[in-house]
Amino acid sequence: MRPTDHKEIGNDGEQKAAAYLRDKGYEIVTNNYRYKRGEIDLIAKKGDLMAFVEVKTRNNLDFGNPESFVSRRQQELILETANDYLMGVDWEGPIRFDIIAIVPGTEIKHFEDAFY
Repeated sequence: MRPTDHKEIGNDGEQKAAAYLRDKGYEIVTNNYRYKRGEIDLIAKKGDLMAFVEVKTRNNLDFGNPESFVSRRQQELILETANDYLMGVDWEGPIRFDIIAIVPGTEIKHFEDAFY
């Protein structure tokens, strides 16, 4: 698989995840928010809740479920990036860290409060 294939799969997954969240009543605040070495795929808001969402997309389940590929280090980077975002927007409401797992041909899985 070419590197661009991975990027295309990831971008497609993020678009599907954003549509899924919108259908569930979330507002997508931003996508691909970066801070230092960290990145948050989607930042979504629903009511007074801010959700930081990591999207994991895989072509198949040959190597395991997509959600199992969020490492402890990646979680730490997401937390650091979320803190930067929160300070920039002066947010004081509740927050949550979610994972959305996507495998084409299967139902999207949304893991709310997946870590921290």
